[in-house]
Formats: sequence, C-alpha cells, structure tokens
Amino acid sequence: MERSLFRSLRKSVAVIAAVSLVSLTAACSSAPSDEAQDGPVEIRFSWWGNEGRAQLTTRAIAEFEAANPDIKVKPEYGDISGYFDKLATQVAANDAPDVITMGGAYPAEYANRGALLDLSKVGGSLDLSTMDPGALENGQVQGTQYGVSTGANALAIVINPAVFAAAGVPLPDDSTWGWDDFAKTAADVTAKSPKGTYGTATVLTHDSLDAFARQRGESLYTQDGQLGLGKDTVQDYFDYSLKLSESGAAPNASETVEKLNVSTEQTLMGMGQAGMMLTWSNSLSALSKASGADLKLLKLPGETPTAGIWLQSSQFYTISARSKHTEAAAKLVDFLVNDESAAKIIQSDRGVPSNSGMRTAIQDLLTPQGKVEAGYIDQIGKMDFAPTYIGPTGSTAVSEITARMNTDVLFKRLSPEKAAEQWISESNAAIGK
Repeated sequence: MERSLFRSLRKSVAVIAAVSLVSLTAACSSAPSDEAQDGPVEIRFSWWGNEGRAQLTTRAIAEFEAANPDIKVKPEYGDISGYFDKLATQVAANDAPDVITMGGAYPAEYANRGALLDLSKVGGSLDLSTMDPGALENGQVQGTQYGVSTGANALAIVINPAVFAAAGVPLPDDSTWGWDDFAKTAADVTAKSPKGTYGTATVLTHDSLDAFARQRGESLYTQDGQLGLGKDTVQDYFDYSLKLSESGAAPNASETVEKLNVSTEQTLMGMGQAGMMLTWSNSLSALSKASGADLKLLKLPGETPTAGIWLQSSQFYTISARSKHTEAAAKLVDFLVNDESAAKIIQSDRGVPSNSGMRTAIQDLLTPQGKVEAGYIDQIGKMDFAPTYIGPTGSTAVSEITARMNTDVLFKRLSPEKAAEQWISESNAAIGK
C-alpha cells in the first residue's frame, strides 16, 4: 500500500522472527522445484483488499488457469488489518504463499532476510522489459529485482463535492493551497455540516509525514538508509495533527483511533460523512462506490514551491524464495502485469498499470473514477519531484511508531515536542541506527 498503503500497515513482532528464520534456512538450502511433476501444479497467491478486489482477482485467476491448464491457483486474501501478521506466521512456519502481494517497505524487510526470490532467476517466465523504468526501480532492493509493481499510485486529497455544497463551502484551489488553507477549509466544512460530518476524515498519516518532510527539502529516509528528516519537522507534523483534531476539522482522538483499520465502507469518506480525506489515489473508485458520491482528486496542500509528492508503486507481486513452483509463480505474475485479458479485468484496482501497453488496453474500459485516477497519475508524473528511497530493514516498524506517537499526541499523553523526540529515538533504533 501500499510506502502503502501502506506505511499505515501494522508491523507484527513476529515478522522479525519469521524472516530471520527464513534467512537462516534459505542460506543453507534452496527450495526444491518439482515443476516436472505429472499433472497440474498448485500455487498459492495472497493479497489483501475488499470484496470487490477479490472478485476481480478471482476472475483474472480463472483467465490464467484457462490459458495455463497445467497450473492451478489457490487464492488467499483478507483484510489489510491482519494480512502481514498472518504472512509473518506463514513465513516462520515455512508455509509462505508462492506469490505474495506486498506493499511499502515490506519487500525490503523480507528480501534482506532471504525470504524473497531474486526474479532474475525466473527471467524466462517473467518478462519485465515492458515495465516503466521507475516502476522497475521501485521493486528493487540494493539493485536486485524482488518485486514487480502492480501499478502507479500517489497521495491525494479525495474530495466529496456534495459535502462541500451542503456546507456552502467553496472547493479549494489545489494549485495554490497550503496546509493552513487545508485546516481552515476542513474546519469550515465541519462547522457548517450536521454533527458527525467532518471537513477531513482523518488527521495525518505516516505517508503524509514523508510528504510533509519532502516539501521542506528533507525526506523520510536517505539513500544510505538513514532518517532524512529532523526533529523540528516531526514536531511540526504532530502539532499540526493535534490542531486538526482540536479545531474539529478532523475527528477527535477516540474516533480517529476507531477508524484506523476499518474497511473502505466504514471510513467517514465511504459513509459520506467527510469533505476531504488524505489517502492514495487508487482509493477513489472504492470510496466512490462506497459513498455513492461523485468524488474528485486534488493535489496535496503545500506543493509549491517544493513538491512533496512522488509516484509510488501501489503494491508489489513477489515470489517466495522457498516456493517449490517458482516458474509457475513467475508465469502468474507475468500474466497479471503483461496480459491484456488480466489488465481488462483488474484495470486500475491496484494502481494505474506500469506497462504502457496495458494502460492503452484499458483506457476505454475505465470507469469515470478510473479515468480520474489515471489522469491524476499522468498529472503527477509530469511534476518535478525529488527521488524516493525505499526504507531500510526495520523501516516497517516506523509506520507503527508514527501511528502510536500520533495517538499519544491526540490523547495528550505526549506533547508534540516529546513525541518528536521519542519518534526520532525509536525510529533510529528500529532501523538499527
């Protein structure tokens, strides 16, 4: 999720034990392959998402199986809230799915401990020559290809024009607005809306901390795996988050925590009870369906004079280093990213395709919301923004640290200053610095 989606993902303590175990076993032996066995082989494919994504993916799997009768695919999916905890347990038990969907810094976490396959080993079954160069780089860890981008994504402000109209508040101009404008607009919408409807569905997220830093010429991580932002930036971030909640622009602390890991349909935006929501651009279709509203995408506040945005791979397809069917797994990944029949089913559900041929194939099939998502990615792609660096080993824990510190600030257990100090200390410890 998704940095994705995903930097809001919770990190299980079991991840460290799981992938450390894999690094030991993988170093001693490689997974045996029984591709030549009689009859079809079965591979397992895991992902997270709502029921709509499950239906689309199941249709794509059926197309793959029809084209590859010697391969059967067993789907494994669930809500984001428990996905990575379950994966950690599976890896620890040497029972990982063959094809694993990942997001954020998780590919680096698992790759650095030997849990993922170097995809150059299955180059005969997985063609990456048609992928956008930036998308390929997003799936690399220290120059080795471990992940294949499912599609491009970017942070955005989702807007519900109907909520703005009902409140009598004009829509913001995203070519000029800043964070103060965002806070004022959100507070105005809350004040002029029925109780329970807010100007913004959430306070800030871990991803918005990165954008916040980049707008100041900093970054969450540096190229050599260090923290790339200072205490003042983190403190200002927590202070701003607190002010959004205190002013009523965003929900109070209790409601914010309640909404941290709910389904799309249960978010305030999904229920039609928010004017704005800072999230990923490929959430637009699901949020529009849930709310029944014609939602729009705006650029983040504060993007001038220095842009904080970046193009991020929505998710990654990876292959377990312990898979017994690596060629079959590679064929499935190749189908998902390079076959028009799969592209026409999945469309932009996992981000705008990173293969230009697939983008062309789906253009006329996209829903109005899908076309808005694609247009937004095209707009972001033309902007001049700083390079991005995948988080170092341990960085998946930092998203949990951000969420925990932010919660402590919202409940006033910590001041923004103390939270920033603790965030720096704990984050450095998490990445071994």
